[in-house]
Amino acid sequence: MSDILNQALQAVMLGGLYAMYALGLAVSVGVLRFVNIAHGDMIVLISFLFLTFSHALGLPILIAAILMIPVGMGLGWLLQLGVFQRAASLGELQVILVSFGLSIVIQNSLLAGFGADPQRVLAGGLEAASIPLLPGVYLGVVPLMIFVAAILSIFLLDRLLHHTRLGIAIRAIADNLPAGRLNGLPVKRLQAAVMAIVGVTIAVAGTFMAIWTNFDPSIGPSRLLVAFEVVVLAGLGSYWGVLFAGILIAVAQTVGASIDSAFQILGGHLAFLALFVLRPNGLFPRT
Repeated sequence: MSDILNQALQAVMLGGLYAMYALGLAVSVGVLRFVNIAHGDMIVLISFLFLTFSHALGLPILIAAILMIPVGMGLGWLLQLGVFQRAASLGELQVILVSFGLSIVIQNSLLAGFGADPQRVLAGGLEAASIPLLPGVYLGVVPLMIFVAAILSIFLLDRLLHHTRLGIAIRAIADNLPAGRLNGLPVKRLQAAVMAIVGVTIAVAGTFMAIWTNFDPSIGPSRLLVAFEVVVLAGLGSYWGVLFAGILIAVAQTVGASIDSAFQILGGHLAFLALFVLRPNGLFPRT
């Protein structure tokens, strides 16, 4: 029984990490109306920057983690202003192609700079710490931090988009971009702000991923795939649905792994396909 409870807790906590992978993609798809193919590679890039700041430069883990927030924000802002907006002016296909090219550039740059060996950020034993809940049942401190961070990120994003003037303007251009332009909204700056928000979620996801799991320059596409499945299952515009969908995918992977370790990833994909057939608009579609 304790093994089952430990696996269930691990799956739920892993769902929090998947939600963090997907949250930024949900914002870029829902507001900017394009799938950033480089999303997973940007998460991996943050992980390597976090590794560099904490190990190579010798900064304390907490300081290095905090620094990733403005780094991610700046990265998103600059990419939107300097790359994605120019590509978007040429058409939707061009944006996807440019983001694909960016993905290749990030992967090869990381491979050249860090090599192909898996890396991990050591957090002074925090990554191995756990909290006893019941006899034989333990909850990891880092997974718990990730889950709490996912809930807090979604709450803050929801407050920002629905209870601030900036959020109202962002939702206006998301619902009707031409009307937003006609009403004099600074569309380019608002879109850059949206991508900066996406960059913050990427920074949080990449930082926690670096502590909890191994990473290497080639895993970006797999992170993108998980994020994409979570966003589709949640339903466009449903940010709390992202958390629920992330947990579902993680639980499905855990069930698959309990059958055979080779079925772990397949279990998540099969759950996605089954739920997508039943609910093609997502579990929590925006009405």
